[in-house]
Amino acid sequence: MTGRLNTAQPYALGLFRIVVGLLFACHGAAALFGVLGGSQGGGTVAAGAWPAWYAAVIQLVGGGLVLIGFGTRVAAFVASGSMAYAYFDVHQPSALWPLQNGGEASAMFCWAMLLLVFTGSGALGLDRLFTRRGAQAAESPAQRETLAV
Repeated sequence: MTGRLNTAQPYALGLFRIVVGLLFACHGAAALFGVLGGSQGGGTVAAGAWPAWYAAVIQLVGGGLVLIGFGTRVAAFVASGSMAYAYFDVHQPSALWPLQNGGEASAMFCWAMLLLVFTGSGALGLDRLFTRRGAQAAESPAQRETLAV
């Protein structure tokens, strides 16, 4: 049983990355463009408004990159930091616990993105495609022949 679970791990991680990236990007799209129900106030965030507009851009771009698995570790690091900032600056001053201060989403996205910083994109991501090509290009022709045998 453990062997099967271990072989499925990159795919489970890839699906986790896709879902987290999609949900994160949806938050950014809602705040920037008013789609999917708009921002929390019911409209869109004013361009350049600190910190909401910048957070929404990070959510949309970072979520999109995490979704497709391109630059996953860097995008997830920036996204995790932005969610930590959101939690401690926006939510935590009103109450200690996320259930009390409305910061559940910020806390969950922060930790989910931090996990992706350490695990990478898993399967089904563009990072893996480019890593394979880069590793093959770095091999000498003799190494490729040896590996093919």
